[in-house]
Amino acid sequence: MTDAAPLGFHHIRLELAREPQHPEGDPDMGYDILAPLTAERRLDAAVWREAPEKCRVRRFSHGATLAFGRLRHAAPDRWFLDFEPGEADDAHGFRLADEVIQTGEYLSLSTGDQTHTYVVARAEPV
Repeated sequence: MTDAAPLGFHHIRLELAREPQHPEGDPDMGYDILAPLTAERRLDAAVWREAPEKCRVRRFSHGATLAFGRLRHAAPDRWFLDFEPGEADDAHGFRLADEVIQTGEYLSLSTGDQTHTYVVARAEPV
């Protein structure tokens, strides 16, 4: 099997949006995600099932990679970013299955008891 991503996969870059601790946001904090999107720009569970190992995630902060992980799908419509065994460091999206993932849109991710909002800085086909 090749390392190339199947058709429909996109490079999605999420950057921290404005919040009290970061009034201007912070483009140097966020996630890079390789994931399949539908024609409507939503996460594509059918393509994910064909190649879940291709759905990769990188958490970054100020030039450093903090963790590598996988995009996971749990039936019927729950998506999360999985980094280590267990759930302590997982990032869960609020209604992530319903989100339209295109440049300029916002989405929220929660880790533990913290929720942060991110802006989609990039969502380009690979």
